[in-house]
Amino acid sequence: MTNVQQDALLQQLDAMSSEARNPDSWDIDMLSSLEIVQRINAEDQTVARSVASCLPQVAQVADRIVATFAAGGRLIYLGAGTSGRLGILDAVECPPTFSVPASQVVALIAGGEGAVYKAVEGAEDNPQLAVADLQHIQLSANDMLIGIAASGRTPYVLGGLAYARSLGCYTAAISCNANAPVLSAADTGICAVVGPEIVTGSTRMKAGTAQKLILNMLTTTAMIRSGKVYQNLMVDLHASNEKLVARAVRIVMQATDCAAETAREALTAADMSAKLAILHLLSGQSIAHCRNQLSLQQGFIRNALQQEK
Repeated sequence: MTNVQQDALLQQLDAMSSEARNPDSWDIDMLSSLEIVQRINAEDQTVARSVASCLPQVAQVADRIVATFAAGGRLIYLGAGTSGRLGILDAVECPPTFSVPASQVVALIAGGEGAVYKAVEGAEDNPQLAVADLQHIQLSANDMLIGIAASGRTPYVLGGLAYARSLGCYTAAISCNANAPVLSAADTGICAVVGPEIVTGSTRMKAGTAQKLILNMLTTTAMIRSGKVYQNLMVDLHASNEKLVARAVRIVMQATDCAAETAREALTAADMSAKLAILHLLSGQSIAHCRNQLSLQQGFIRNALQQEK
């Protein structure tokens, strides 16, 4: 990088609130451990308020995820460093939580899988790497892409957003700095301005927390609106180990107010599908009938029950 390029980058960083010095932590290196964690905790309490300011945009993007899933498309996360790792964390938790295929929510990180554990120097500065990564997973117009970048200027993310839009994909971006380039590079920008970190530049802290909250909201909302939840119960659960079997029994009991043995019998008859067992018990209809109703109602228990009235 030339001095001119470095000066331009310094100017960009100077304009980012997440890179500013926090006036409440100038003396943090002189504090006791208890005083340090108290300061960190006080800063963390501001994050939820920052996220609250962008909830309309979060909801808008969640609606697009629902539509994408309904049309058979995928949700793709793209990020570098902490942002990329948070995308991976959210993506890998969707299959065991909501029983969706691993291919439905995909996360890419600058530098590839190795970058999850160890930083790959320079990867985030190459926009063409994002294009290659998206081509490798055969991104298409049926998919949607969410770029995650606390700074909002990561070239890898910007390159991915530009490529996705050229294919006709719906795009969104998550940043923690106002007027960040990624926000204008996407169809919808989600901006949670968390302000200066307790340790200057350590955006794995408040910015990372904000991103984690937003990603949780996006996929959880999309899954709820895709029929994966009944009341507030995670019903699209297929029990595949001892812990999940116990959880499935408990969920069936809570949804139907039945005894444990009744729940176990229903789960066995329903091939360990909590959703199918619940509909069977609530409707009094056969497993085969309930399976057909769930298929007709796109997996929504409430809609299937309404049809039985």
